[in-house]
Amino acid sequence: MNKKVSRLRRALKLRSNIKRLNSSRLSVHRTSKHIYAQIISEDGTKTIVSASTTQAEVKSAVKSTGNIESAVLVGKLVADKAIAAGITEVTFDRSGFKYHGRVKALADAAREAGLKF
Repeated sequence: MNKKVSRLRRALKLRSNIKRLNSSRLSVHRTSKHIYAQIISEDGTKTIVSASTTQAEVKSAVKSTGNIESAVLVGKLVADKAIAAGITEVTFDRSGFKYHGRVKALADAAREAGLKF
């Protein structure tokens, strides 16, 4: 089993638990160069809010898009958009990634900006 298969297996377990909670989820995906965050509806059919380091406003604000500083900026941005859309409580879906480094920085920034999870 390789790293990708292991991560996807962990993600599947997480998502099955999240479905039982029946709440919106803050899904995070990271690559070596970028980090993406989106809030997905309770039934999982549509994306309500999204933010990533590929957006021009984030790219211009940071030196590098693959570091903790950019993850913090994306976390604040997605939380601000979610609160503007009327969403205050979400479930955190780390997509099988370890809760460490950029994923943790994004989650902490979203919490500080007002999201509850």
